[in-house]
Amino acid sequence: MNNLLNYTLEELKVWMKENGESAFRAQQVFSWIYKGVNEFEGMKNISKPLVSKLKENFNIDLPKVIEVYKSEIDGTEKFLLGFEDGNLIESVLMRYKHGNSICISTQVGCAMGCKFCASTIEGKVRNLTTSEILSQVLTVQNFIKDRISNIVLMGSGEPLDNYDNVIKFLEVVSAEYGLNIGQRHITLSTCGIVPKIYELADKDFSITLAISLHAFSDEKRKEIMPIANKYSIKEILEACKYYIDKTNRRITFEYALVKGVNDGKEDARALGNLLKGMLCHVNLIPVNEIKENDFRRSSKKCIDDFSEILKNYGIEVTTRREMGSDINAACGQLRRSYMETQELEGSKKW
Repeated sequence: MNNLLNYTLEELKVWMKENGESAFRAQQVFSWIYKGVNEFEGMKNISKPLVSKLKENFNIDLPKVIEVYKSEIDGTEKFLLGFEDGNLIESVLMRYKHGNSICISTQVGCAMGCKFCASTIEGKVRNLTTSEILSQVLTVQNFIKDRISNIVLMGSGEPLDNYDNVIKFLEVVSAEYGLNIGQRHITLSTCGIVPKIYELADKDFSITLAISLHAFSDEKRKEIMPIANKYSIKEILEACKYYIDKTNRRITFEYALVKGVNDGKEDARALGNLLKGMLCHVNLIPVNEIKENDFRRSSKKCIDDFSEILKNYGIEVTTRREMGSDINAACGQLRRSYMETQELEGSKKW
């Protein structure tokens, strides 16, 4: 059975024509889906014969909401979602004055092996399909009964390691017939798969590209990010400059500050020299402490000093506000703790 959320409008128009229906019916079906109607019988302007055809060929499969945790500190909500095959993923809803933002996953687990990230500890299980990426937004939006206006592909998984499904998701979620979320309100975060950055640039999207950099030198980056053994910082920056030239969009460099590893003043000065003159922005991230490693977050003074040094190089800097710290809102933490609990109880499936 095909999940209809995997289809673009043009693909569904083709299906309609091939099955003796008018192409405009595709628009009608999608208008219902993106209003939150997930049963074909609930689509009031669709004929009964077409409803039967749709039911025979498609489903509208959304994940099950397994758990929802709400932060008492800032109202952030973390959703643990389950698919039919028993796999779990996480999505995080963050509420701001400018609207609701969601951080979504693109894979079950992750193959990148970054030492500070909980989602990569047991490796990648599988890619998410286009529908499974999109369904996170729909499921959470239906749950909160409010519109989501900003999307961050920064949950579990490396988006550019699931390139085709992610690209199709970006096309569908920003389309007028879909959720119509403007691409300028979408951020994609990657650890730096260089060939795919070039491919993404050639798509001429207007999304924000965020690079998980976390070090100023290849040697130091290799200590915490295995991807650094394949692509050098020089290669990543060349790809970023190509992206900027093609899209005229500012790049965000994410930098997780780890006490005693990459948070010294000399690190800040070296990073400033590396990035000065680029159309970029640096987002400093106090590292999320997880039990699987001994990385500790930098002090506030250290973070402030690091930020000031970068600003002296003419680089725009922000320090990420910690969201949902009381509900394990960092990537992979909730999924992992839930799975451990299930194993202790003798069940490995939700």
